[in-house]
Amino acid sequence: MRITLLTVPDCPNAPMARERIDQALAGRAAEVTVVEVSDETQAATLGMTGSPTVLIDGVDPFAVPGAVASVSCRLYRGTDGLTEGAPSVTDLRRVLLTG
Repeated sequence: MRITLLTVPDCPNAPMARERIDQALAGRAAEVTVVEVSDETQAATLGMTGSPTVLIDGVDPFAVPGAVASVSCRLYRGTDGLTEGAPSVTDLRRVLLTG
């Protein structure tokens, strides 16, 4: 499994996203790479629809239909209805188990 965390430079939610990915993995082997995206062209090429974007084997499991490439901030709505700057550990575990 390959996990890519796409962020803009100095994204305040990137550390939280990385920590939650580690918690969700709970020791499972996975290659985790952090990539800083600096422009819209790179965002479009990589599939980033806001920072942070989590890709699992190149796919954004949290993609919102119709979302366009962006170097802006991204918010995630959890199953509990709360909105945060990174996917919840629970939501990450769910997509990691199916990925």
